[in-house]
Amino acid sequence: MRTCGAAGPEPGRPAGLKVGGCYAWGPVSDLVLSIVAPAHNEQDNVVRLVEEVERAGRAAAARLAGGAAGVGAGGVVGGAVGAEGGLEFILVDDGSTDQTRARAVALMAGRPWLRVVAMQGTPPGRGNGQSAAFHAAFRAARGRFVAVLDADLQNDPADLAAMAELLRREGADMVQGDRSANRRDNLVRRVGSRVGRAFRRGLLGDTIRDTGCSLRLMRAEVARALPLEFRGMHRFIPATARHLGFKVVEMPVTHRPRVAGETKYGLGITKRAIPGLLDLLAVRWMRSRRRPVGFVEVSGERPASAGGVVVRAVEVKPAAAGASA
Repeated sequence: MRTCGAAGPEPGRPAGLKVGGCYAWGPVSDLVLSIVAPAHNEQDNVVRLVEEVERAGRAAAARLAGGAAGVGAGGVVGGAVGAEGGLEFILVDDGSTDQTRARAVALMAGRPWLRVVAMQGTPPGRGNGQSAAFHAAFRAARGRFVAVLDADLQNDPADLAAMAELLRREGADMVQGDRSANRRDNLVRRVGSRVGRAFRRGLLGDTIRDTGCSLRLMRAEVARALPLEFRGMHRFIPATARHLGFKVVEMPVTHRPRVAGETKYGLGITKRAIPGLLDLLAVRWMRSRRRPVGFVEVSGERPASAGGVVVRAVEVKPAAAGASA
C-alpha cells in the first residue's frame, strides 16, 4: 500500500504532479473514464457495486470515446478505449470499521481497473466525509472524465451511459443527476431536501434541482477545480462548477432503495439543518471572495511590423471565476 506523501509514484504508474504531498497521476491517453465511490462500512454492497460498475462503466467509457473527435482537448486521443475498456474504478475506503476494504482488495485480483484508496487520519469509528473522499479520489483519478456515485447502490451505474451521451450532445462540462421523480427516501429526508433547495436558490441563486444526488459525470478538469478540502462542499458541487464557469446540465436518474447497510446521514435540526445552513453561508462568503484567475503570457518579442510586445493568449478555465455571488 502506498501512503500519501511517498517519495514518488508507484512503479508502473505514470508520473504525475505532486499536489499537497501526494502525487496526482493526471490523465492517461487511453484511459477514458474514472468512476469514484466513497465507502464507509459498506461491506455488504461492495461486491455488487464492483460488478455493476464494470458493466455500466465500460458502456459509458465507450460512449465518451466514441465522441472524442467532437470534445476537443478534453477528449480521447483517436477515440481508443484501451485494453481495460478505458475504465478505472476507484473505491475510497473512508474509515470503515467493517470488511469493506478487505472485500474490495480481494476483488482486485483479476481486475486491474479496480483501485482502492484508503483515507488517512480518519476519526475513530468515523470517516473524513464525502468532500474529503472526493478530493482524494479526484487527484488519484487518471481518466479524462470522472463519474461519481454512492457506494450504497441507491445510484444506478447504468445511468452513466445516458449521462455520457448527454454530456457529448450538449457540449457540457458536467451532467448532474436528478432523483426528484424517483426518490426512495423517507418523508423527513424528502422534505429536508425541498427546504434546502429553497435556501440554496435564495442565497446562491442555485437552480440545480437535486444537488444532493451523488451520481454525476464531469470532465476531469472540473473535478480538480472544486474546493473539496472543505467539509460539506460536496453538497455544492454543481453550483460551484457553474460559478467557476463550467456548463452544467441535469438529467433524471434512477434512485433505488437501500437494501444493505445503514444510512450515513444524520437527521434532524442539529445534524443536518444547522450544519447545512452554516455551509451555505460559508459558500456564499467564499464566492464573494473569488477573483478571476485567467491570464495571458506576454512575450518579449517585438515584431518589425508592430510596435508592441507579442501577447500569447492562454485559454484558462474557469472563465467566469470572478462572477459575483
